[in-house]
Amino acid sequence: MTEHDYDAWAATELAAVESALDAWVPADAPAGLGQTMRYGVLDGGKRLRALLVLAAAQAVGGVREAALRAAVAVELIHAYSLVHDDMPCMDNDVLRRGKPTVHVRYGEAQAMLAGDAMQALAFEVLTPDSGVDAALAARLVALLARAAGHVGMAGGQAIDLASIGRTLDEAALRDMHRRKTGALLQASVAMGAACGHAGAACLAALDDYGAAVGLAFQVVDDILDVTQESERLGKTAGKDVDDNKPTYVSVLGLDAARAHAEALRAQAHAALARSGLGAQGWALATLADRVVEREH
Repeated sequence: MTEHDYDAWAATELAAVESALDAWVPADAPAGLGQTMRYGVLDGGKRLRALLVLAAAQAVGGVREAALRAAVAVELIHAYSLVHDDMPCMDNDVLRRGKPTVHVRYGEAQAMLAGDAMQALAFEVLTPDSGVDAALAARLVALLARAAGHVGMAGGQAIDLASIGRTLDEAALRDMHRRKTGALLQASVAMGAACGHAGAACLAALDDYGAAVGLAFQVVDDILDVTQESERLGKTAGKDVDDNKPTYVSVLGLDAARAHAEALRAQAHAALARSGLGAQGWALATLADRVVEREH
């Protein structure tokens, strides 16, 4: 597998996800709500979570319809979380994906409702009237709900807000980010794997892979926040430092944070090796590399 092969695969999958989002996020929701939802989720972002779903499903020979719906659902959850996270009551940010944040463009009330509606739509997408086995749909709903709720993303965001101005050790920081960022990335891999028929050992290894990639993503995000300009990031650079939030760079230092990201990349590859997927896991292997290499 070459980088060109991966890029071609990713381009095809991204086009499929974008087309599905365009089809399933309604433009005609009442009182401009559809327009606000579409602004918050279409035409932006790396779609890393969607690619992890589809790469995992491909590796285990998963059902395509279920995998595509899972990829769209996880992007809707991620987008809703960003819409809410950017609001003045949370991170109060004005730039996301290189354009004004949703509350800046449409107002706080509409942004709140758009996020609410995208969260609900994610679970609607996972439970169509036909095309996806009911037991599989239920499993996908359970995985996504757990990752998005108090155990995962929402719980991590609560810890994040409560940690402003506080000193956290590396273990506490890891727990926060394992929930806030890592849970949804880990669930993306698990949802893709659930679409196939992998054995218990393979699923456990993929869970370890997802955990390593999820944490690596946040470590690199913290590095980028202090090393890149806003124009390149597509969001406000230096925001965590300005807000006095604990990060991997503030806790470990820049060089140690970079070394930690590389160690997590190695953990992800080791987990893939344990999975028994062999060459079928090539897209997952490349995604682990791309997550860490975003800095370069």
